[in-house]
Amino acid sequence: MIINKEIDLGQGKVISIETGRMAKQADGAAVVRLGDTMVLATVVSSKKTPPPNQDFFPLQVEYREKYSAAGKFPGGFFKRETRPSEKEILSSRLIDRALRPLFPDGYYYETQVIVTVISSDQINDADVLGGLAASAAIMVSDIPFPNPMSEVRVGRINGRFIINPDTNELANSDLDICIGGTSDTICMLEGEMKEISEAEMVDAIRFGHDAIRRLCALQGELAAEAGKPARPFNPLQIPSELVETIRQACEARLKELAYTPLKKEERAEGTAAIYNETVQSVIGHFKAKISSDDIAADQSKALFLNEHIIEEQTHAIEKKVMRHMILDDAKRLDGRKLEEVRPITIELGVIPRAHGSALFTRGETQALVTITLGTKKDAQSVDTLTNNADKRFMLHYNFPPFSVGETGRIGSTGRREIGHGNLAERAIRMVAPSDQEFPYTIRIVSDILESNGSSSMASVCGGTLALMDGGVPIRKPVSGIAMGLIKEGSSYAVLSDILGNEDHLGDMDFKVTGTRDGITACQMDIKIDGLDYHILETALEQARRGRLHILDKMQEAIPETREELARFAPRMTTIQIPVDAIGLIIGKGGETIRSITEETGAEINIEDDGTVTIACSNCEGTHAALNTIKTLLAKPEVGTTYLGKVRDIRDELGAFVEFLPKTDGLVHISEISKERVAKVSDKLKIGDRVMVKLVDVRKDPRTGKTRFALSMKAVENEQEASAPAVPGTETL
Repeated sequence: MIINKEIDLGQGKVISIETGRMAKQADGAAVVRLGDTMVLATVVSSKKTPPPNQDFFPLQVEYREKYSAAGKFPGGFFKRETRPSEKEILSSRLIDRALRPLFPDGYYYETQVIVTVISSDQINDADVLGGLAASAAIMVSDIPFPNPMSEVRVGRINGRFIINPDTNELANSDLDICIGGTSDTICMLEGEMKEISEAEMVDAIRFGHDAIRRLCALQGELAAEAGKPARPFNPLQIPSELVETIRQACEARLKELAYTPLKKEERAEGTAAIYNETVQSVIGHFKAKISSDDIAADQSKALFLNEHIIEEQTHAIEKKVMRHMILDDAKRLDGRKLEEVRPITIELGVIPRAHGSALFTRGETQALVTITLGTKKDAQSVDTLTNNADKRFMLHYNFPPFSVGETGRIGSTGRREIGHGNLAERAIRMVAPSDQEFPYTIRIVSDILESNGSSSMASVCGGTLALMDGGVPIRKPVSGIAMGLIKEGSSYAVLSDILGNEDHLGDMDFKVTGTRDGITACQMDIKIDGLDYHILETALEQARRGRLHILDKMQEAIPETREELARFAPRMTTIQIPVDAIGLIIGKGGETIRSITEETGAEINIEDDGTVTIACSNCEGTHAALNTIKTLLAKPEVGTTYLGKVRDIRDELGAFVEFLPKTDGLVHISEISKERVAKVSDKLKIGDRVMVKLVDVRKDPRTGKTRFALSMKAVENEQEASAPAVPGTETL
């Protein structure tokens, strides 16, 4: 049975959700449509019982765009979709981060959500529609999922908020925020904005949440008509006797360790020792009480001897200890106050050949950030369903395993690295100079050398510093800070500049970046239900104070962007030429522009409007290329002297000299020298460079061609006339 539900969110945004037509063998499937953009979401969850040692939820979310959805061919040799693009990976993360915390605790069945863009009108982006479709597909399945989730995008034009703005509206919007949430709470934020205030951010989230509530209600109606009964699900129950035994074995030692400020490695070693000793102690205790016959009679008895379950319960106690230490005593693992930011050190210009570099260290998190400046040819070609453009500002984030003291496989860029890099890129892009102000392609690379929380925010700070070190004229410096939350009942604590453990054991990871005047980007993930707006406002205000503190430290290191570009950065010169002269500069098959590049070492780009950009790492090459182009554009003028090249020799007539590009003139044999010349080849040979003066221009009456008469003798006479007189002689 096909069921379709529709809702008008205002401003012409009509969204429909359909189920029962497509992908009927999946556990759940739904099609969401806005305009002519349609996404199909399917979900399948394995019915195979997970092993008792498993303590994670194997959820896989894949978002894919079909180029046929927009009537386009994929690029590349194979002409088919292959590995996911960066846009598809980021969209997958948007959906995953909102869905994952909403599944029931202890639901460890392998689950796969696949979202496919099956139609694109190329103005309505499908990413947030994919989140809505994924939730709807789960709601009509038999998978236990208590509350529907919806995602929307919020924009603002002239102070007026818009739900799911299209690409044309986004071009005029001062913010772009993707929001995921349920009827009761916000669980995911991701966005960029043009220095908006904290109050404006909260208003945008409230506006988006109103639309989310309506979409969640629509999913409830859909599930009531098309949903299946939830499959039986019984999470593993841990015997209270086992929990109590574990608590007695480790709680006191974990508390003592938590209250002792330690470095990350020292804390990890101490925690590992407690875990190991707890496992040995608990297993030794129950081995004396439980026999193999007891286990055969009651399989639950095996839990008392299961190392993995003991470690999992020890972890739960560690989490509880840390949370109560923060809530009860306002004390953190490294001894800081709740709002205190870790010590910051900054070094600039640490990589001599880079075009700008910075080493930013905050506590035990360190980012080495470099910039590279290039020309338009270095821009990244980006091809998506809604946009084909060259990307001239990019930030790449790398997180090698040694940064956390581990070994690991070095392969392709991971989803987390792409997500963190995208957040940092959006944060800084808001203050980057325009192409007209600074016609360079800019690549920032952040290599994380140490990590104990907030490495993406270190990339924002380091990226800003590297740009300033390299002389890139950014409008304002940007810093970033990661905020955490510990909440138990009505009690809560907001933490500034969180550690890795505070992120792992806490309830929120809220990253906020901005200038002194406002927010430029944000990313938030919530692990609990019921985040109220008072906590959100508190976190944003605390983040603002932390952000300003970090900006103070950054501007102590470098108050202003350097006036000069880095020594090894290419220098660019821009000139304007007539549009009808573009072909002359390029030449047949690119011959002319290629020869200029080879001779001068400069890179030359020509826009359709006649803007010529010359880039070279040395001034000599730039001047040589500029002079060559000016010479190409020059018009022959009688009386002007030129440096020409002998192209042909006629012994009894004279020499043909190219005095301007593609323009030859004749130096008659009588005009080669003041002395009599019997044969031209006695004085000249092909390829010689000679100074000539244009003495006459006339049209051939027979052919209509313009003939140019040149003279070497005239140049010789002028040189003699301008030479200084020899002392003791008289000029007549």
